Amino acid sequence: MKVLSVRQPWAWAIARGRKAIENRTWDTAYRGILAIHASLRVDLDSVDNPLIRAAGWDESDPVAGTGGIVAVVSLADICTATRSGGPCGCGPWADPGSCHWRLGDAWALPEPIMTLGQPGLWTPVPEVAAVLARMLSGQTVPAGLAELVTLS
Repeated sequence: MKVLSVRQPWAWAIARGRKAIENRTWDTAYRGILAIHASLRVDLDSVDNPLIRAAGWDESDPVAGTGGIVAVVSLADICTATRSGGPCGCGPWADPGSCHWRLGDAWALPEPIMTLGQPGLWTPVPEVAAVLARMLSGQTVPAGLAELVTLS
């Protein structure tokens, strides 16, 4: 499993299943389970973004915090069409000129797992991975994340 650090409120929108596209300047060959880490930095300009407001941004939600893993999702595909000037049907969350990471099966954790983030895709330390596995043990998670429960 890999982890991706995302600034709030975007991490919240992903965790709550409201944002199925994550914009990045880079592509990756990785596909599969992806933990979403809410970085310590907050994108303050985005709190008033119409998409975030329409998604129901709630700063009191436990997954709206910073500095921890707040959700797991599946990274199904990455659209790079707009990087080459082509059309794209990735929806309103997709920024032109970015790689659109297509996320699915969002499952917000009951509480964040506090850990420092890193740039790019990163692998959690064994202690953090063990906490995540214990947290998911016995939980009903989306079908695309079922292999997570067997990792515990």
